[in-house]
Amino acid sequence: MSSTELDWFKSSYSSGGDGDCVELALTPTTIHIRDSKNPEGPHLTTTPTPWTEFLTHLTK
Repeated sequence: MSSTELDWFKSSYSSGGDGDCVELALTPTTIHIRDSKNPEGPHLTTTPTPWTEFLTHLTK
């Protein structure tokens, strides 16, 4: 699946008012993560379990 086929949205954990945001795109089996300043650049992909564990640590 290409980056342009995904439905990207700003992460609720991003608070940058100047456009410096993390964007996410969700599919049933993967979480795609990219830098909003470089939407055509590379992005990270992970599965839901490690992503959930990562978010759990952010809120502690």
